Amino acid sequence: MAVNPEALPSGGPAAPARRRPVSAARTGRRIALDRWASRLVVVGGLVIIASILAIVFVLVAEVWPLFRAPEVELIGPPAAGLAAGAGGPVGSIGTDEYREVAFQVTREGALQVVDLKWGTPVRSQPIPGLEGASVSRVVQEHVGSSRYLIGTSDGRVIPLDMKFDVTFREGTRGVAAAASFGEAVVLDPERKRPIVRLAAASADSGAVLVAQLGPRELVVHTVTQKKALVGEGTREESLQALALPAEGDVTALNIDERGADLFLGTSQGRLVRVDLGDKAAPRVVETVDISGTTGAAPVTVVDFLLGDRTIVVGDEAGRVTTWQIVRPEAGGDPRLVRVHEFRKHAAPVMAVSASPRDKGFVTADTSGQVEIHYGTSGRTLMSFTAPAGDLRAVFFAPKADAVVTADTAGQISQWKLTNPHPEITLGTLFGKVWYEGYSAPAYVWQSTGGSDDFEAKLSLTPLVYGTLKGTFYALVVAVPLALFAALYVSEFMHPDLKAYVKPVVEIMAALPSVVLGFLAGLWLAPIVERVVPGLFLVPLVVPALILAAFFAWRLLPVTLRRRLRPGTEVALLIPVVVAGVWIALSLGGLVEMALLGGNYRGWLLSTLGLTYDQRNSLVVGVAMGFAVIPIIFTIAEDSLANVPGHLRAGSLALGANRWQTALRIVLPTASPGIFSAVMIGFGRAVGETMIVLMATGNTPVMDWSIFNGFRALSANIAVELPEAPEQGTLFRVLFLAALLLFCLTFALNTVAELVRLRLRQRYRYL
Repeated sequence: MAVNPEALPSGGPAAPARRRPVSAARTGRRIALDRWASRLVVVGGLVIIASILAIVFVLVAEVWPLFRAPEVELIGPPAAGLAAGAGGPVGSIGTDEYREVAFQVTREGALQVVDLKWGTPVRSQPIPGLEGASVSRVVQEHVGSSRYLIGTSDGRVIPLDMKFDVTFREGTRGVAAAASFGEAVVLDPERKRPIVRLAAASADSGAVLVAQLGPRELVVHTVTQKKALVGEGTREESLQALALPAEGDVTALNIDERGADLFLGTSQGRLVRVDLGDKAAPRVVETVDISGTTGAAPVTVVDFLLGDRTIVVGDEAGRVTTWQIVRPEAGGDPRLVRVHEFRKHAAPVMAVSASPRDKGFVTADTSGQVEIHYGTSGRTLMSFTAPAGDLRAVFFAPKADAVVTADTAGQISQWKLTNPHPEITLGTLFGKVWYEGYSAPAYVWQSTGGSDDFEAKLSLTPLVYGTLKGTFYALVVAVPLALFAALYVSEFMHPDLKAYVKPVVEIMAALPSVVLGFLAGLWLAPIVERVVPGLFLVPLVVPALILAAFFAWRLLPVTLRRRLRPGTEVALLIPVVVAGVWIALSLGGLVEMALLGGNYRGWLLSTLGLTYDQRNSLVVGVAMGFAVIPIIFTIAEDSLANVPGHLRAGSLALGANRWQTALRIVLPTASPGIFSAVMIGFGRAVGETMIVLMATGNTPVMDWSIFNGFRALSANIAVELPEAPEQGTLFRVLFLAALLLFCLTFALNTVAELVRLRLRQRYRYL
């Protein structure tokens, strides 16, 4: 081959290019930088792993106390509560909230005050107005009350109001008991029969006092106060005998705080409910057998839990059961229903005391066995045995942190109780629970109430249900749109148009979720409410209109169709889709008028039994789907775009068209990445907080209806945590919800990674 001399540069033939030598120092610096970068990456990974483990540790540390077993400890030796010859205790005992002072009433008619700190009597105060009679019965008016009733051997009742004055001197706390006695009420005009049992209620309309004077002899004393518009009101008293049609003698009785229902236990193992709504004519409403199929045993105690909605019944066989007045789901009058049966005592149950702070209670038998139960869960938490044996009274401390017992010798013992979260079990967190006022067990989340006797309902099942429900509807909207869009952009869209579309979709991910939630709750929800029938027509009308546009496009001349560059057909579909949505929404109003009686909400309620909430799952699906679409689209499109080009070329060379190539070659090859995109979108939807918080009614209901709201775990944490007392039960349950959310996303990501690896291994030879 001849070489043109003119083409050569001056100076002769071109010399080969020489590589510049790289100095050893520069090479060493590069190697050092590579090593440091590698170490930095490793350290960063370890820091991330350590941070995740630290988060898990904090969550577990906050949750663990919920499931710790309760502990009880005897504090000091028993206090010598009675002086010699005092005659023994007769019923209720009590303490102040600090458990420094205790009191009890002796049979001989003295109020004995005991210093629990030193275990010595402080003073003995005679009860005024006894007039030679002895004390036959002492009862607390209701749970947590400072008012006590003293029954005498001559048929009278003397009210006692116990107050505790707390003083602080030089940093030392002092507690002094102050007793105030009221005027005696005569229940036996002949003053010959002792008060055997006693119960009282102080309703707004007046007081009710029920006493047992004999085996089957009951009297009801009522005081009715009527207010006048001008001047003083009137006060009416009445005393009447109560006939008992049930078989057997009365062995226990109690009355609810409202004075509406009287409950009697009989020697035949029956529980009798007496309606006191009409004070002039009390009537027996129902009688139930508390023993079931295990044989009848006399009822020994009848008491109420805090709130007077749950009745605790104990008998001579050692059985302890709780009952509630429940209205049947099918309708009818409320009936007594046994809710729980607790662990059985080895001896007859002789005393019950309810906690003044929650639904816990303590029972004691004649052998000295004491058991602590919780009414909501139906579980016996623990038991212990008093050293003195023969107990006659038991008392749940005002702060529910101790149990105080008194034996026949008058010795008072206190047991420190450590059980800050008695209401928490796996059953109450994830199972159905029979709550007060409900006709059947249910899953309920209701952490707070308007009264002190509120029964906390902390079931996490509705929250997990709501989380999955919101995620499901969000993915129903996001997954089809994101995947079809990714497939079209990757395989069919013109590169020039793709350069604009993909960044715009990715910018959608930068929108704050709080903005999306705000728009969804205040702007989108009212719009959706007006066009619901039309929205359900959109999936039918828009595809039909697109097919019609496709056939119309095929009818156009080829020369006209060739003027449109391949991959830019989407520009023609945008107005078609917009027109389809407009037509569907317009037809929705016609369908509502013609088929739904002009009111789709009324039709949903009357025909399907569904209610429509303005902020519902449909709104959340649209809003949260909008937030999830960019993530799924970006990862899926990158996976499709990274499929090797020779696979497409080979498929097209063998005669397959572009759709066949995309669906049978590209899509299976990119399936690991597409699956990862869907699962990452799933995790994004599961952990979403602000959209769910602002676009739903935050109602923890378990209903898959798209027209109802829900409450998710993340939104519940955001709502409840600022108001939860630190280290309290609600506080720790919210941390448990966070731990569940963490475990759920971790499990999903682990499964997604395993599936992705399997798919990658399956299609790696393509």
